[in-house]
Amino acid sequence: MTELAPSLVELARRFGIATGYEDWMGRHVVVSETTLVAVLAALDVSAETEQQRNAALTAHLRSYWARPLPPAIVARAGAQTRFWAHVTHGAPAEVWLRLEDGTIRNGVVQVDNFTPPFGLDGRWVGEASFVLPADLPLGYHRAHLRSGDYQTSTALIVTPDWLGLPEKLATRRAWGLAIQLYSVRSRQSWGIGDLTDLADLALWSAARHGADYVLVNPLHAATLTAPMEPSPYLPTSRRFVNPIYLRVEAIPEAVDLPKRGRLRRLREDVQRLADQLDAIDRDAAWAAKRAALQLIHRVPRSAARELAYAAFRAREGRALDDFATWCALAETYGGDWHRWPKSLQHPDASGVAKFVHKNKEAVDFHRWLQWQLDEQLAAAQSQAKRAGMSLGIMHDLAVGVHPDGADAWALQDVLGLGVTAGAPPDEFNQLGQDWSQPPWRPDRLEEQEYRPFRALIQAMLRHAGGVRIDHIIGLFRLWWIPEGAPPTEGTYVRYDHEAMIGIVALEAHRAGALIVGEDLGTVEPWVRDYLLLRGLLGTSILWFEQDREGNGGPLPAERWREYCLSSVTTHDLPPTAGYLAGDHVRLRESLGLLTRPVEAELESARAEREAWLAELRRVGLLEDTDPEIGDPEQTILALYRYLGRTPSRMLGVALTDAVGDRRTQNQPGTTDEYPNWRVPLTGPNGRQMLLEDIFTDRRAASLAEAVRAQTSPAGT
Repeated sequence: MTELAPSLVELARRFGIATGYEDWMGRHVVVSETTLVAVLAALDVSAETEQQRNAALTAHLRSYWARPLPPAIVARAGAQTRFWAHVTHGAPAEVWLRLEDGTIRNGVVQVDNFTPPFGLDGRWVGEASFVLPADLPLGYHRAHLRSGDYQTSTALIVTPDWLGLPEKLATRRAWGLAIQLYSVRSRQSWGIGDLTDLADLALWSAARHGADYVLVNPLHAATLTAPMEPSPYLPTSRRFVNPIYLRVEAIPEAVDLPKRGRLRRLREDVQRLADQLDAIDRDAAWAAKRAALQLIHRVPRSAARELAYAAFRAREGRALDDFATWCALAETYGGDWHRWPKSLQHPDASGVAKFVHKNKEAVDFHRWLQWQLDEQLAAAQSQAKRAGMSLGIMHDLAVGVHPDGADAWALQDVLGLGVTAGAPPDEFNQLGQDWSQPPWRPDRLEEQEYRPFRALIQAMLRHAGGVRIDHIIGLFRLWWIPEGAPPTEGTYVRYDHEAMIGIVALEAHRAGALIVGEDLGTVEPWVRDYLLLRGLLGTSILWFEQDREGNGGPLPAERWREYCLSSVTTHDLPPTAGYLAGDHVRLRESLGLLTRPVEAELESARAEREAWLAELRRVGLLEDTDPEIGDPEQTILALYRYLGRTPSRMLGVALTDAVGDRRTQNQPGTTDEYPNWRVPLTGPNGRQMLLEDIFTDRRAASLAEAVRAQTSPAGT
């Protein structure tokens, strides 16, 4: 490979772009010039020629010296944070703070800075350094700079040094269910699991079995035009919620509908269809719900309800208006805003206000849907807590959004265009992954004082006891893939993790919630240490816990991490019954996703299974006479009891394991080749299970009680 030009290497360094990395096999990979040029272009930096690169380096340097203050200052509580200020060389510089509550704080101390001045447009610019007081309160403040007659300010974000666990979990462990809500429908839902089903499942698991939380798949909004995107990890918006999860009859105005018989017929028809299908039909479910919801939307509201709706709209502000506008536009022009008329391709474009004026009811319908979702999410969390859960509902935050969707339209100024986020090859996805999602631009996030990111985290925590952040390593560095290139031709782009993780910790602290980071895959070792030091939990999946420092077999329970959420499996693998049978290998082989012969993969899976069975027997959780193949129920019980032998503070039980399901919900690396995210919950016999069936299922109760015993004082 041709050696990279020094100017390109330096330019990439300044923008946080990796020119080389270690792959999952431990080999050093040099990133190609083509990739680096394309990634820089996504940051509006031209770097194809030496002249362009030198010009970009000069512009970057000038931009730094032209800033009076950093775009945002992020500090930790209890720490003396240093930052710079640029003023005319030799001129005085004074800094003071305006806190979130309006209080003025002085005491910002200037310290020595011997950086030589820089010549900028006919004047010399000097750099001064200041140190913030260590006793600043948490929150979003402003740092003000005065130099002569010139004044300016910037964001000052003070974050917790340590987040940790809520007080109720300070002295004990927690357990909960991990569910894919759409797959868990009841007799009263509309062909798909909904928020009332979520609340009822929380009630069962807490009141009957002492569960502390329910971890639910991302409930992010999807484009409401057919076909609806099934993946909860490829949403149109992460800030707003998919109205397919609404329980129609739970809306207060539904009781005032003149002809309620139509609601009953719509629900019965879509439930009957769901009984007959082997896959979840989101389009049919939404068509029925939409017809019902439009009827209810037209029902007059009481004065108090109007006040509540107005308060919701005021709280959500322009973001809600933009989202509702996008939804109405998508219904008119299709779900890809890149194909709309030019006058509609940006929230501030000339034709948007005119469209809203002509389509007021359509836009308001989508605002109203989000209000109903907010109320039902609040009700689900309230019921979970009243049932005895210490946390309640734990939401899941996806990595990104659909490139053609609402967030990509509304937030296009802070997203990288011409690239997509993904993951490099690893042991379980040897071709790499392209998630086809535009990533945050780290430079634009900082320039906007992280406001879009702050709003997202606030929304996720509004009705939650915790949030799982999918691929949390993406807040440190994210794999960017140039448009049209395979996942293997990407590279890492770094983010200001101190700011991103700090904001997450600040919002969780204010909400009294915990944060679980999904830190699987290719992770720099120091990242897990950093998360631990900031009081965020990691993730451990039993099948991935190997003794890499020993014989390569299962990692003994006592050596697992304490500060993490541990489970046997994850949604990207078959349920444990299927994994024990090698379903994950046969499925990947049938889809052409293996990079070595299927016989070798099956042998590897068999050896892994035997190693874990041997470990279970070693610690006395399986008898020596227990068969390797057959009814996996006892093996699954033993595996979850093994989790109880670990020091992990949180244990997670996949609902699919509780009921004996075998079908995987998602096969990474596929779209339509497999019915990803469309698999209904089934029992060991392959037949669909309704929520009511879970409540009386012996197997589910047995596993729940087994895990409960591991988190009780006696179990610890």
